[in-house]
Amino acid sequence: MKKIIFTIALLSVSVWGLKAQQDAQYTQYMYNTLAVNPAYAGSRGVLSVNALHRSQWVGLDGAPTTQTINVNSPVGKRIGLGLSIVNDRIGNGTNQDTYFDVVFSYTVPTSETGKLSFGLKAGGHDLNLDFTQLQNYNNEASTLGLSNIDKQFSPNFGAGIYYHTEQFYAGLSVPNFLKTEHFETSSISLAQERINLYFITGYIFDLNPNLKFKPAALVKAVNGAPLQVDLSANFMINNKFTLGAAYRWDAAFSGLFGFQITDQFMLGLAYDRETTELGNTAFNDGSFEVLLRYELRTKYKKVIAPRFF
Repeated sequence: MKKIIFTIALLSVSVWGLKAQQDAQYTQYMYNTLAVNPAYAGSRGVLSVNALHRSQWVGLDGAPTTQTINVNSPVGKRIGLGLSIVNDRIGNGTNQDTYFDVVFSYTVPTSETGKLSFGLKAGGHDLNLDFTQLQNYNNEASTLGLSNIDKQFSPNFGAGIYYHTEQFYAGLSVPNFLKTEHFETSSISLAQERINLYFITGYIFDLNPNLKFKPAALVKAVNGAPLQVDLSANFMINNKFTLGAAYRWDAAFSGLFGFQITDQFMLGLAYDRETTELGNTAFNDGSFEVLLRYELRTKYKKVIAPRFF
């Protein structure tokens, strides 16, 4: 029954077209900023490596899974460089998207603690579609004239701005400017990318020497789809443990946990529970994320003001 439901949904998408396809979503966006804003590159002041895995709607056969890895570092006082890779799969391999981007940023000091960064990224997108993975492929997909796509590459570029002080940050970005139709016939269109606009912001409140409050927000807008608003509130204890909750507007509630294992390693976990009708289904156990960050810090190379975003 699960496979039948998913197959019907995916074939419905095929018939009507992905008129408002959005980028992969993250609950731990506050730790994965480079994936959506190239101006973030180098802002942490050290070489930083982030790896994230997300399993969406666990228990639903063929549900989306996402893996990201990004590397960034300052190069000199004002330049940052980075690399971002995102892999998104749905339908047990029916649809696989892989994004590769090289990132550049330039930072201008605006005050004693404030910095404004401008970022650019260039890369592309590999699309793979294998309709033979669908249920009833011979009876449904083939009659629609659908054929597989093997590693179809489409170039793209994006830009962003990012401002931060020791306690506040805000950024605006468009990760992909080019609208790309990866598969099109006279009657249907699949995997049509549209421009996604992101706004991200957050603040660090020092409640006492051992407790910090970290609210954050992410707003994502794309033509033809509802506005996505993510709100989160985290508490950091002794600069080591982070506990919090998040809400994706009209979509899901989330719990978050973070642990700064050492000066170099940080672990992040998140669990989402849908508030939509999908969340009430017996075969959906929610969505999970795990994040691991490594930074090249030593006892000889520490920042004066530790960065918590």
